[in-house]
Amino acid sequence: MPTLIVIGYRDDLDQAVRRRGLEPFYIVQPPVTPPKGRSFRRVTDMENVQEVLRAVLSAPLDEVAGVLSVHEMGVFGAAYLRQQLNLPGNADSKTALYFRDKYLQKSRLPPHIRRARCRYVTADTSFADLVNDLGEVFVIKPATGAGALRTEIIRSPEDYARALKPLPGQSDVAIVAESFIDASEVYMDGIWTDGGLRWSSMSRNHIAPLSAVKGGILAAHILDRNQHPDMFRQADAVVRQVLESLNAPDCVFHVEMFTEESGLTFGECAIRLPGALSPQVNKMTYGVDLFDAEISLALGEEITQTLDSGTPDRFYGYMLLRRSDGLTRQDFERNFVFDEIDYPSSPDAPIGPYGRFGQAIVSDPDELKLQKTIEDIVRFNELG
Repeated sequence: MPTLIVIGYRDDLDQAVRRRGLEPFYIVQPPVTPPKGRSFRRVTDMENVQEVLRAVLSAPLDEVAGVLSVHEMGVFGAAYLRQQLNLPGNADSKTALYFRDKYLQKSRLPPHIRRARCRYVTADTSFADLVNDLGEVFVIKPATGAGALRTEIIRSPEDYARALKPLPGQSDVAIVAESFIDASEVYMDGIWTDGGLRWSSMSRNHIAPLSAVKGGILAAHILDRNQHPDMFRQADAVVRQVLESLNAPDCVFHVEMFTEESGLTFGECAIRLPGALSPQVNKMTYGVDLFDAEISLALGEEITQTLDSGTPDRFYGYMLLRRSDGLTRQDFERNFVFDEIDYPSSPDAPIGPYGRFGQAIVSDPDELKLQKTIEDIVRFNELG
């Protein structure tokens, strides 16, 4: 059975790899550990490509067919492994960096693409300097991103000092500051091949992922192109221009944008699978399997599945539910109709990213009704 090297681990991708008749070999960073029976190597830092390569070379792997990354932290390493092991897919590690480093990414875009002002920050950069450059409110985060997990909105010198503490202070290129954009967020997931946009869908976050890290409930739903034609036209144009400017390889991509009154403002983009339950709701809405597309690209194969972006019968959305004292799965099901729900009965069940204790998927033929349903479920989860 051919082996597919996977940097990172997620259950849903593991199932997709096995459906394709492949044997996954995982490279993970503690505390992540794949389930019993899976082959894997642990590394201290999955962004250390020397350590990742040593993990692969030291493993007894036969017939390696390809490599892919579950998340952003493995994108550069995956490109490097393809180069060293002569595997299919994007082997240009320099290009991969423009999808990792937020300063490099924004500085490479043409001037007409609206985005936050971005600069590197060091331990010697003063709060006053950043206020003068970026405005009274700005954002601090790792240059290579970390979702929203280490992103902080800065409004005072105290906020600034607190945000810098957990970040590496001895590098000139490890931290970025960006001007703050106070607007709701949408994102486009899609497939890019042969220098063009092959397929895409757009979703709306119900709250910013940064708010979810701080205690909110992460939720999103697929948007109806017929309800938002102008926004879709803008998003298509932004995505095409950004991916062309960054010389995107054939990939599954994820692009985040802000919805300001004057139009869409580019946030950031990645050449990897979308997170949370976005692959599942895209498949349920459009029948497009982003896991399967990612695996095909990693194997150097053509994507042969039907890529439908027409008007679907139903629109789907998801929520990462938080633990709420006294709430049970039955309480949720008595009050709402779900396509899928997982809410553990044990209060000691593990807590995942964004405070995920359980998760749910809902749908409706009307996107606006779907949005209201998700808001109602989120409120129910918050209030108990």
